[in-house]
Amino acid sequence: MPSRRSQIAGLRKVALAALREYPLPDGTLTFVTHGENTTFRHDSSAGRYLVRAHRPQRHGHGVDTAGAIDSEIAWLRGIRAETDLQVPEALPAQDGSFTVSATAAGRSRVCSVLRWMDGRIYEDSARPVHLRRLGAAMALLHTQADAWTPPSDFVRIRWDHETFFGDGMVYGELPAADCWRLLPAPVRARFDTVAERMAKVMGVGDDVGLIHADLHPGNALFDGGQVKLIDFDDCGTGPRLYELAVGLWEFRLRPDYPAYLDALRAGYTAHRSIDASQIDDYIAVRQVAFGLWYTGMAQVNPAFAARLDVVNDWSLEMLDACEQR
Repeated sequence: MPSRRSQIAGLRKVALAALREYPLPDGTLTFVTHGENTTFRHDSSAGRYLVRAHRPQRHGHGVDTAGAIDSEIAWLRGIRAETDLQVPEALPAQDGSFTVSATAAGRSRVCSVLRWMDGRIYEDSARPVHLRRLGAAMALLHTQADAWTPPSDFVRIRWDHETFFGDGMVYGELPAADCWRLLPAPVRARFDTVAERMAKVMGVGDDVGLIHADLHPGNALFDGGQVKLIDFDDCGTGPRLYELAVGLWEFRLRPDYPAYLDALRAGYTAHRSIDASQIDDYIAVRQVAFGLWYTGMAQVNPAFAARLDVVNDWSLEMLDACEQR
């Protein structure tokens, strides 16, 4: 596969091509991330913006990328208009659209631009108080979603059993079924067990609606007493308990995990009720989703390939913990 450096360099040219379609002056473009999407920070006299080059087929087989991103932005605009939640503000291009198609260095991508949001990320150092604030924000987000009417052309991922365990998604450049085949036998066996168990659990009494679907502390900015929610790239319709599970997932193996669980649940239930008795089942679902995604990304991104064995071992450890509850 091409080196990480060459991948980023090519997509930087794509981002620069996309920026010509936006009402922004010349500025400095700084690399931010190269994972699911490739992102850059643009600094100019007009302020600071995040430029996103979106991976094709990110939202599943046959799903139009521009339509999916436009739908994400439609929800963001609804949240901004109807709540006090701090979420990204999309910048329209010169023709009024929120996405543009750009080609450079032999690569074509759908791109979008968001106003930069300041704040501190506590992904590796979050305390229970941060989870309490995150839980409150989740509840307010879900309440807004229940009252909001999406546009008629709204298209986002449906996070149901088929999406998590079937072949509808594309990870990296591989259909999900190919990612299943690449899993080491012990990992695949455990993932199959989760799939079988969740076929009897998902949808039974679940509170289902629009969710962020990736709202762990790495996608929250803390600024004083405020929590700002970023990276809605996974948003779609799914179980609200999965939303909470994602927030807790990275803390599940810590000895002080109960404090994080109690904090997130307290923050959420201060605004909205939820039955969290099956939280470990949905943490296991998150681990399966992460493992499949990571396996696909490892086939196209050298940084992921270097850590794939570590992630597979972590999956086994996480599923052990979830099954021993």
